[in-house]
Amino acid sequence: MPKTPFPARIHVVFASTKPHAVVFRRGPSKKVCTFGWDRSKDTFTLGQWLKGRIYERRADLSPSGRYLIYFAMNGKWDSETRGSWTAVSRAPWLKALELYGKGDCWEGGGLFLSDREFWLNDRYFNPALILKTSSEVKRNEKYKPEQQFGAECTGVYYVRLLRDGWQLINRENVGSWHSTTTFERKLSKNWVLRKIAHEQVGAPPGKGCYWDEHELVNYKSDECRKHKHWEWAEKDGNSLVWAEKGCLYRAKMDRLSELGATKLLYDFNQHTFEEIEAPY
Repeated sequence: MPKTPFPARIHVVFASTKPHAVVFRRGPSKKVCTFGWDRSKDTFTLGQWLKGRIYERRADLSPSGRYLIYFAMNGKWDSETRGSWTAVSRAPWLKALELYGKGDCWEGGGLFLSDREFWLNDRYFNPALILKTSSEVKRNEKYKPEQQFGAECTGVYYVRLLRDGWQLINRENVGSWHSTTTFERKLSKNWVLRKIAHEQVGAPPGKGCYWDEHELVNYKSDECRKHKHWEWAEKDGNSLVWAEKGCLYRAKMDRLSELGATKLLYDFNQHTFEEIEAPY
């Protein structure tokens, strides 16, 4: 009997000063693409596809949404990039303005410190693997995150969450090769969005070793609504937005007690790989 394909996997990175975002859409597992999301109009623009893997939790968007930093791997270990690399591009495209070969999947990616300045997540940086640079952006060679969360996805992702307003609530070992880190963001007077970030070897089918689940919690009534299919969720102005089964949704804050009056923004399951050139 043929296996039922998993829905497209979705992760989103917000710009902080403009209503822009980049959506990473993965599926099948060795193909990924980017979309630009204008959050003021809820319109989407397809960026580019990559045959390989983008580690979306090691990615970031500049405050204005103009630039994207990401870490990728295609496994071509004898290539110029040595099979993996960090790139800075013009969002939502993937074509590199700055390109740093890596050669493994330890660390990589980074964070924006301002609209044109970024931190490269690579303690073992090899200057010989600087493959491309640009006057549009600049690497800050002195910055170090105040809090350390490991050398893979958590080392960028958790720092990004804290920078963007999430609060760290708890870290816990829940089993052999399985730990969780819980973050919360206030949504309204009584409601908070809870993000439970898993680090797990042998994760459930359709999940990577890093995966999230979400809950809506009302501290006044002690109500907790579990949304096990939400793989990404965030506050956006007076709305809540989330990704579920390859689709992106929005609901107003005053509807949190219902979440019935939701709006489907986009179904990413419809897309398949295509060759696209960046316009620069």
